Amino acid sequence: MAISAQMVKEIRERTGAGMMDCKRALEASGGDMEKAVEELLKKGLAKAAKKSGRIAAEGIVGHYIHGGGRIAVLVEVNCETDFVARNEDFLTFVEDVSMHIAAMNPQYLSGDEIEEADRAKQNEIFLAQAKESGKPEKILGKIVEGKMRKWQEENSLLTQKSVKDTEKTIEQLRSELVAKLGENISIRRFVRWEVGEGIEKRKHDLAAEVAEQLEAANKSE
Repeated sequence: MAISAQMVKEIRERTGAGMMDCKRALEASGGDMEKAVEELLKKGLAKAAKKSGRIAAEGIVGHYIHGGGRIAVLVEVNCETDFVARNEDFLTFVEDVSMHIAAMNPQYLSGDEIEEADRAKQNEIFLAQAKESGKPEKILGKIVEGKMRKWQEENSLLTQKSVKDTEKTIEQLRSELVAKLGENISIRRFVRWEVGEGIEKRKHDLAAEVAEQLEAANKSE
């Protein structure tokens, strides 16, 4: 199958790979666009892993305000150069992460940041639940281990499924952006405020509202 310049251009726009790499991927896949994209992304993610140790001290502090000021988010996302900090894909990523934090209310950036006291408390809760279930004593440890793993994934920003692309985690989206832009990109820290936080009232109502609005917006696109 003849590989046209338009095909190469489309693959380049989707992956950020070089023109010759795009052409070779298309030739290897027999002109199958999806297979070519998949192969280029795999190669890009491998390169992204090598870039993870490079210093990223540039970037921006993104923000998102929801519901007339009822929820506010600040998130610092770093890159290596000021040039990438102004890149449209980078800025879109920061905006999406800000909205995700507002909707999903992660408690930690990653599993590595969970304090031992929090782990111990949650482990105690899951162990008590497992014992209440009446399951055999010998499998309680495995049950608690599985629940702890799921709890960590659901409460850590990087391992949460993106509200805009539910097939991928925030970490996967970050890695793909690293592969596309060719620089190390990292989410350094974030803070989320909600009106009335800490006061006993409706829990998660506002977070659920944000998630519903984002879901509706995605469907309308």
